[in-house]
Amino acid sequence: MEEQFEFDFNEILNQFRNGKKLTGKDGLLAPLIKQLTEATLEAEVESHIANDVLGGKSNRRNGFNSKTIKGTSDGSFLLETPRDRNGTFEPQIVKKHQTTISNEIEEKILSMYGLGMSYTDISAHIEDIYQISISTATISAITDKIIDRVKAWQSRPLETIYPFVWLDAIHYKIKDGGKYINKAVYTILGVGMDGRKEILGLYLSESEGANFWLTVLTDLNNRGLKDILIASVDGLKGFPEAIKTIFPNTEVQLYYSSD
Repeated sequence: MEEQFEFDFNEILNQFRNGKKLTGKDGLLAPLIKQLTEATLEAEVESHIANDVLGGKSNRRNGFNSKTIKGTSDGSFLLETPRDRNGTFEPQIVKKHQTTISNEIEEKILSMYGLGMSYTDISAHIEDIYQISISTATISAITDKIIDRVKAWQSRPLETIYPFVWLDAIHYKIKDGGKYINKAVYTILGVGMDGRKEILGLYLSESEGANFWLTVLTDLNNRGLKDILIASVDGLKGFPEAIKTIFPNTEVQLYYSSD
């Protein structure tokens, strides 16, 4: 299997802002789709072999098969599909003779990666995407692999100082347990000492409030951020005080939306 591509969210965001397309031929998402699709296949074959062993059968890994997968937007990538020694492994996420992945799948995988959804939400998304019934053990293995990568990005170390940071919450309606509920995605965008913009973190909550912002700021501090020169925030009550609690030397600038 070829060396695994490490998806750099901030580099992709920068290229997107500079005009490069997310989907389509040579789109920015192709490496991410490849990485997460291969992670699901790895989880499937591991679950299959584990079930064989529990059933008293001898089985093990036996290399990979390669095939080109095309998206409906003309993007493509080389997919490495794992094999088992007994030849009984039948992948479900991308079946043996399947050679296409739709734009809808790309969008759903991106939403799972970016928002760190709950186990229930991700499981429902996987079944909805592929229209197949997957065992609980397989779904658990798949989501564990994806969540590990999401958590690694969310908990990555930060620079000590960011001269300018924007803090805002964007509100969405998200399907949860068969019904739509409001969720707030806490978004922190910083400008580093080199002048480059960077997404410092994304956090999900049911509503926006100063107390949750305090939790977010504490996490940023624990990840290495020690000082913000200027913080730009909206007029949420208690927000400036929350910032001053963690970063006492920060100058807080209020902005107000036109809504």
